[in-house]
Amino acid sequence: MDTYLFIDGENLLYKVKDALREIGTPKHKIDLNNLDLSSLIAEVLVGYTIAKKTFYAAKLKMFKETKEKSRILIHKQRVLKQNLERQGFEFLIAGNVRPQAVSTDGKTTYVFKEKGVDVKIAVDLVSLCCDKKIDTAILCSSDSDLQPAITEIKRRGVKVVYLGFEISPNKGLTFTCDKTILFRNSEILKHCPPKH
Repeated sequence: MDTYLFIDGENLLYKVKDALREIGTPKHKIDLNNLDLSSLIAEVLVGYTIAKKTFYAAKLKMFKETKEKSRILIHKQRVLKQNLERQGFEFLIAGNVRPQAVSTDGKTTYVFKEKGVDVKIAVDLVSLCCDKKIDTAILCSSDSDLQPAITEIKRRGVKVVYLGFEISPNKGLTFTCDKTILFRNSEILKHCPPKH
């Protein structure tokens, strides 16, 4: 049996941006396409031999209300996918991203919300456990909705490592998992240098 790494992609990218901003990186200098995720993972998960690394992302579509924003997001996801596949990650599309209209001061803007990625991660955790393909699951997500799946696979003998962020670790996942490992801001900066 093997150790698998499960990454909630949108969650990871959001937390990486937060970490970089916290240490003073200007927003316009953050380029997640240059993220050397494989080296970052290797530095943080010393002693673990990972058989499979899966990066879960939601399917992006072109929406008529937000054509230009949709086009930019789709292009960024393609570049990210190519980058991560070169680094040995499986880039798995699960769930969808949908725009939600938000009205502020009589002005409508759109916020993109991801749905379904956590469900796919939970299903994969349980099915791989039941098929006896994993003995250790490393979970990089801050979604407390995954706790029931974690509890179930632990009951079946799988060790679960929560891989979180020092800026905002999830207390529920820290409590539910067997072990917690946190990315430090300095490690993130080293593997995701700012744009020049």
